[in-house]
Amino acid sequence: MAGLRFKRILLKLTGESMSGGKKEGLDYAAIRNIASEIKEVRAMGADVAIIIGGGNILRGTAAAEAGVDRVTADYMGMLATIINGLALQSELEQMGVATRMQTAMSIASVAEPFVRRRAIRHLEKGRVIIFAGGTGNPYFTTDTAASLRAMEIGAEVILKATKVDGVYTADPLKDKTARKYTELTFLDVLKNGINVMDASAISMCMVNKVPIIVFNLFEKGNIKRVLTGERIGTIVKGG
Repeated sequence: MAGLRFKRILLKLTGESMSGGKKEGLDYAAIRNIASEIKEVRAMGADVAIIIGGGNILRGTAAAEAGVDRVTADYMGMLATIINGLALQSELEQMGVATRMQTAMSIASVAEPFVRRRAIRHLEKGRVIIFAGGTGNPYFTTDTAASLRAMEIGAEVILKATKVDGVYTADPLKDKTARKYTELTFLDVLKNGINVMDASAISMCMVNKVPIIVFNLFEKGNIKRVLTGERIGTIVKGG
């Protein structure tokens, strides 16, 4: 545990990270790379909990726009996060990392139901825990699920892994004049509509004083860099 800036983290992965940056599907080489980085920080003594999106398989909002009932569409999206969770769990366990997956939806054949005390106990025993199924409720994003679970397990920080190295004034992949923020307050994000996480997730973090660090997942070693105190990406904290 020596040298760690944060002892207990909530790592928020996008569905896109499971597809290696592509729009759809599963890229097992990319998932293996993510698992390898998680193994490294767990070996350093960090308690690691993970929330994964499901957009690489299905986005509930897109299904709803196509005509699927919104509630049904959101449940479909929650199931997509479970598929991603199983893929990551498999890679971690093949690397010898003790892992448990808990879901907000009842799917007992493949995962435990979410029980806060049990989740905390898994972390205390050195297991990586994957939270899937979002919050278990329609109309809530996996961003909100990440904030909620972070508070429930006593995480010290939310690490939001993306394909860019922080938060910018515009999409840096499309706008070459976009400027990177190194630090923002929660109020900056809420007042200016800056795209970090949805408003309910940001508000929850602000009230509970849990910072968010947005960083590039696809640069090898970045999770370790954040945990050892290196200033990378963008940090959101304060009032």
